[in-house]
Amino acid sequence: MARKTTPSFITELPLTIDSKQEKHLISRFQAARQLYNACLNESLVRMQLVRDSEPYNQAKKLNREKDKKQRKELFKTAREKARFSDYEIQSFATLTAKSSKWIAKNVDSNTQQKLATRAFKAVDRILFGMAKQVRFKVLTRFKSVEGKSNKQGLRWLKDKVFWCGLNIEPIIDWSNPVIVHGLTSPVKYCRILWRNLNGKKRWFVQLINEGLPYQKTQNYVTQGIVGLDVNISNVAFVAEKKSGLLPFADKVPTFEREIKAFQKKMQRSQRMHNPDNFEADFDQKVGNKIVRKKGKVKKGKKQWVKTRNYRRIQAKKAELERRKVAYAKSQNRRLVNEILRHGNQIKTERVSIKGWQKRYGKAISAKSPGFFQSELKRKAENANGYFLTFSTQKTALSQTHLDGTRIKKSLSQRVHKDATGFVMHRDLFSAFLSRCVYNDSLSLWDAQCEYPGTEPFLLDAWKQYQQSVNRVASR
Repeated sequence: MARKTTPSFITELPLTIDSKQEKHLISRFQAARQLYNACLNESLVRMQLVRDSEPYNQAKKLNREKDKKQRKELFKTAREKARFSDYEIQSFATLTAKSSKWIAKNVDSNTQQKLATRAFKAVDRILFGMAKQVRFKVLTRFKSVEGKSNKQGLRWLKDKVFWCGLNIEPIIDWSNPVIVHGLTSPVKYCRILWRNLNGKKRWFVQLINEGLPYQKTQNYVTQGIVGLDVNISNVAFVAEKKSGLLPFADKVPTFEREIKAFQKKMQRSQRMHNPDNFEADFDQKVGNKIVRKKGKVKKGKKQWVKTRNYRRIQAKKAELERRKVAYAKSQNRRLVNEILRHGNQIKTERVSIKGWQKRYGKAISAKSPGFFQSELKRKAENANGYFLTFSTQKTALSQTHLDGTRIKKSLSQRVHKDATGFVMHRDLFSAFLSRCVYNDSLSLWDAQCEYPGTEPFLLDAWKQYQQSVNRVASR
């Protein structure tokens, strides 16, 4: 019988760490990393045994629908023969830790089991076709360790973090209602992690609390249907009594000039200290001029010398990129809250963000429409709503007119001139039609009935969008 799940939320607190405590934490993270990599390797070996087994190959030949029960039994047999399960990998982790006294000393048994589960789930995704590969962790990529419960091992007790002799005090802002709500809620388990902030390693504790997160008064959620049209740089939404055309990651600093300057400095440093890794410079005719071009990086494996100055510049560039991503996420979360104020039943076209990334890489990186969609889906479902996607090919909302005709438009054409006579912004009209989609088909009758009452605030949203574009252009 499956375990009952309860709702959870995370409360994050910064930790006050002295040099001695940091030394102990780094040592424990190193031990946890080595144990995780060992479990990952063992899981990969056992997964290959499952794939090579006879029951597994027999199950793959059977029909998915007709022989569903038989397939399930054969897959189960293959896993049991190869001892590929969460419990077996946990047993392997316990034996590995005991054979290495250093790991057993630095990582408690509960954390050992959690690391084994983490490795098993990563490999299990490959077996189910949800991932292509797993990555073994280097020290700079292994950033978190969590406990199994809050009863022993890594735990939160009396407003402190306790972990096998380490007592670490957090920085608590008792005036923050979000933090106070988390500290007064039951704790399932806790997690220690580190981040590089402004070139320095900062430590945090995350409390996985039981219950619902703190709800700010301005972030209320209402019941209702909202139609969305997601674009590369903005999103149009139409609710029952409100509509808008809002930009992703609004007013986010891009730091383009600073990042480019750091990239040039890093490139100069690499070419100066690794001349053998680059081809020779050459002259190339560009128009009527002869331009000196830099040689490309040579193919094959190379050893790179990274000076202290190079690493310092690299840390500054990484900090700017981190700040840019943090600002973008913050603004997109505000956008999600704004939409949920008008309805928690979201309808939108099924678009391929990965396809956009291939064509508009930098724009997608700066605006993060994929993060916006995943955050909106999570919050809508938590608020007893839904996030429904429908086929773009079947509905063709950007081509559809209210009389049912379909006329193709180029991407540069942002205004929809309907066959019935009215004019509307393309994205706003597509978002309006999204509200009238049921089972991958557009109900023209509902759209024709609703449009007269919806048109006034659609025009208001279009006017506000034009004013904001004019303000940006006049700067």
